[in-house]
Amino acid sequence: MRFLTVLILSVFFTISLSTKIFGQDFPSVNVKTIDGQAVNIQDYVGQEKITVVSFWATWCSPCKRELDAIAEYYEEWQEDYNMEFIAITIDNARGLAKVPATVASKGWEYTILSDANQELQKALNFQTIPQTFLLDAKGNIVYTHNGYNPGDEFELEDEIKKLVE
Repeated sequence: MRFLTVLILSVFFTISLSTKIFGQDFPSVNVKTIDGQAVNIQDYVGQEKITVVSFWATWCSPCKRELDAIAEYYEEWQEDYNMEFIAITIDNARGLAKVPATVASKGWEYTILSDANQELQKALNFQTIPQTFLLDAKGNIVYTHNGYNPGDEFELEDEIKKLVE
């Protein structure tokens, strides 16, 4: 009984956290480009384009599977929905050294940024990756998803379609 009570409270807590984020502006936080230049994430979102932001790391197999799956559709999505995809690594300094080679070997055409200090991750209040956010053309969070299962990219596309209908 105690386990059930804790489980129910955990679910309600998670739901309350996730519902607070919808409709909010994406936070204004500095991140870095792969070559180490500091930039504000606001320079990349809310620019009259739908934006998908996915947090990942080189050590995260589900993250790489998600990015691989989306890569298959990304060019088509850009054309059909006028959208951009930003992959933000949370790798620390050691892992960050592996990011350029990983991106090159995978052939990902995304904008790649780094949140090595997890400042943006903290501002968005999530713990697990992959964590994906869908932002409308004004930079408001309209959908979020964590984890990856094959086919999640189709659910994401359905959410993107809703923004252009």
